[in-house]
Amino acid sequence: MKIPTQEYFDRIAKFQANMKKAGLDACLVHGTESDFANVRYLSEYWPTFEQAGVFVPATGDAILLIGPESEKYARGRSVLPNVMLMLNYRESAEPDYPGIPLSTFDVVAKAAMGKKKLKKLGLVGTAVMTKPTLDALAAQLPGVELVKADDVFKELRWIKSENELACHRKAFKVAEKAVQAMLNEIKPGMTEFQAIGIAQREIYANGGEYEGHSLYCFGGDRTSNGISRPTSAKLKKNEIIQLNIGARVGGYSSSIGLPVYFGKLPKAQMALVEFGLRAHKYTFELMKAGADAASIAKDYTQWGIDQGWGDYMLYGPVHGLGIMETESPWIETTSNYKLKPNMTYQIDTFFSGDGYGLRWERGCVIQEGGCELFSKKFMSLKDCKLD
Repeated sequence: MKIPTQEYFDRIAKFQANMKKAGLDACLVHGTESDFANVRYLSEYWPTFEQAGVFVPATGDAILLIGPESEKYARGRSVLPNVMLMLNYRESAEPDYPGIPLSTFDVVAKAAMGKKKLKKLGLVGTAVMTKPTLDALAAQLPGVELVKADDVFKELRWIKSENELACHRKAFKVAEKAVQAMLNEIKPGMTEFQAIGIAQREIYANGGEYEGHSLYCFGGDRTSNGISRPTSAKLKKNEIIQLNIGARVGGYSSSIGLPVYFGKLPKAQMALVEFGLRAHKYTFELMKAGADAASIAKDYTQWGIDQGWGDYMLYGPVHGLGIMETESPWIETTSNYKLKPNMTYQIDTFFSGDGYGLRWERGCVIQEGGCELFSKKFMSLKDCKLD
């Protein structure tokens, strides 16, 4: 399952229309191996070891910019026929690559724009754009105004096409199989790494192209971490074990999260598990087309306070979902937009207590009058107890 080639060129055309409205002559879209979404969204290319960029003129053909080692890989994968090699997109070991012909940004701009003068260049992906790249832009494009242009681009990714939704749905089906295998097979005494291996096996066996994110399986105090990783620690009885498992299909991510346990949880931990599930389901009711994003966050926060759990909340209840499992837009009390049909989100219900915590999580697509959950499995307290 993948995005049709024409859809990439339709995206570029929409982006170019936005650029013209913003008064930009061109944009440079930046990505890395770990945060590749913007580049892949326009080109289907996913850099390995190296960085990558897409130079998009307001009128004309986009050019994929890659590191010196990836030409054959890029030409075999990218939907963009125009590819140029750049020293600035090399891997972080910074080899010199003597003997390999390389381009510079002034050459790229001339190739993309012809005789039209580049005066104002928008930068997209500025949160991951490196200083060497910024320095090279300033040195190689003297007199060109460089402006942050993430807002010109990012909303294009908010509304998903039917092809994108199909990739998400498949990714969640794969994640469901991986979670179910873990629930069937993990045991006390197994290491967190061994448990993650079960999920990885199922992801690749069932059509996933990669994990959707760093997979979670850890217990004890680390369940109170908003972000963490598995270790060689062994799974234990009588404590929360956090699972968050996501697969990637056709570039699009998924994640399903739930707290599980062996034996019997302490009363306070069990109470948080039960409340977390109620909060998770309460959030479903708030998610619908036309809803004000800030109001959702405020309603959710006040509801949690009214239920007596305000001190356990870390952040807003929902974040965007797409090529990255966590991406724009978030739903926070400071948000300033309304939900629209075909926007996709992760309903991320995280609470942190004293030495323990949990996360219930799954994705959804916004519809008129409500939301469609990408997964309806693992939403019962019965799913949490594994023996």
